[in-house]
Amino acid sequence: MKTVGIIALSALVLCSSHTFARDDVRAYSIPNIMSSDLAKSKLGTDVSFYFGDQSYGKALKSFGEFKTNKKTNAFGKSDEEACNWVFLSAMIALKERAIKEGGNAVVDIKSNYKNNLTSNPETFQCGAGAVMAGVALTGKVVTLK
Repeated sequence: MKTVGIIALSALVLCSSHTFARDDVRAYSIPNIMSSDLAKSKLGTDVSFYFGDQSYGKALKSFGEFKTNKKTNAFGKSDEEACNWVFLSAMIALKERAIKEGGNAVVDIKSNYKNNLTSNPETFQCGAGAVMAGVALTGKVVTLK
């Protein structure tokens, strides 16, 4: 009987590890999250954000390109909920970097999940698993007129 219990427990452990190893990469809407009250309250109006190839006018000064790589607890949340939350964390990091550098905008923002650079003004890439969700972004900090 003890052997059967050990075998059953071993099978459970081996099978459950595949569940936790899930890493689904999907695209989620930038306009949906950026228009939310939460995003507006967290990001404010001090720094402007331009995704992909959105036009932004003339940059008076460039401070360089910066990267974020944020993770969040996804346990008990839908993939979309976790991904929107971690996207907002990445955007806050870009905002803080822009302020630190003396810029007023982050331009050419692109997804960079697992070093797979994708540029789209409408969507960002997010990897979500059973326990964690992650978003990585790159963007150039500039001063605009």
